[in-house]
Amino acid sequence: MGEIRIVGTAHVSKESVAEVRAAIEEFNPTIVAVELDHARYTALKKQVGEASVTEVLESGNFMQLLVQWILAYIQRKIGMDVGVEPGAEMKAAIEEAEQRGMRLGLIDRDIRITLKRFWRSLSLIEKFRMVYALGASVLTVEGESIDIEELKKQDMVASAMEEFRKFSPNGAKALIDERDAYLAKNIIDLSSREERVLAVVGAGHVPGIKKYLADPALLPPVESLVADIRGIPWGRVFEIVVTVSFALLLAAIAFSGIGLETLLAALLFWVLIHGVLTAVFTLAAGGHPFSALAGFAVSWATALHPILAAGWFAAYVEARIRKPSPADFRKIFAAESFTEMWKIPLFRVVIVAALANVGSTIGTVAYFIFVLPVLQIDPQLLITQGFGNMINWVTGLFP
Repeated sequence: MGEIRIVGTAHVSKESVAEVRAAIEEFNPTIVAVELDHARYTALKKQVGEASVTEVLESGNFMQLLVQWILAYIQRKIGMDVGVEPGAEMKAAIEEAEQRGMRLGLIDRDIRITLKRFWRSLSLIEKFRMVYALGASVLTVEGESIDIEELKKQDMVASAMEEFRKFSPNGAKALIDERDAYLAKNIIDLSSREERVLAVVGAGHVPGIKKYLADPALLPPVESLVADIRGIPWGRVFEIVVTVSFALLLAAIAFSGIGLETLLAALLFWVLIHGVLTAVFTLAAGGHPFSALAGFAVSWATALHPILAAGWFAAYVEARIRKPSPADFRKIFAAESFTEMWKIPLFRVVIVAALANVGSTIGTVAYFIFVLPVLQIDPQLLITQGFGNMINWVTGLFP
């Protein structure tokens, strides 16, 4: 194995830019390895083509996309506060390598794989925590200045990593631990031919990378770091449970002898609570009234469908009205305030879709909590008489 040196950086630090240039000057590596994948490398070099708006709308991954955009915005906002473009140290490493004729190594995992594994690994509670934390972080970077160099100190980095693990152990595994292993594996591969490798990575990855460099036998198989997470699809399970529970509830009301009026009221309550909450959340996202109307019209049905979502329909109408363009991607990543980002058509379409889905989900939970008290249905009567009569009817079909 060749010689390896690790430079731990903050992604929005003037000092990190200087450290990278000085390390390259002093170490004179044959390969400069940077914590980038091909997509982020081309974006940093301004060589990326315009993305397809249609693909974004058809993917349905609205919440994942919002998380990515908001994380990028927080980093960019901090960078603006300290006068450094996010990724400036990576850009400096690339420039130095090109000027000195050194080879460049892109050692990070594909950002799409990382985000997909990150989001799918989160439990439902962790997802709610993440959304709340992102909202709080936006407010923080809007109103406070942050000492980046203080945060980059090793004890502060370790403390921040530990707090993140407590906050979201599954998220920490996908964003930190897996990438530590992926980065270390690529660094080892680059140095296998007696190369001198200088690796420029975020300070939070340094301890994990050094652990694997010290004992490569600890590295997990690369396949385990890039494969799709095939765990239990709790979202689908929840939707199926909702559909079955709603059908059983209506059947129990029908067989209880309470009356057709109560059955129709239960149906109407399902339509209204889903429709109203979906429309309210769509409007809260800044959606057009027609988008809210679309969400209202379909939410009762999509809540019973394991694949469709009310947010998709609201987003489709919003896109027809706002008419986002491929240039919106660049505008989102260049926005200097959350208000500015909010006004970009594509961002508005995506946040409408995400919040419309949130409204519909809250509607489902609220329905099962309030339907019996609102309709003044006795739960004991529903169980003993409704389900009892239904079971007798079913068993009567099979003498």
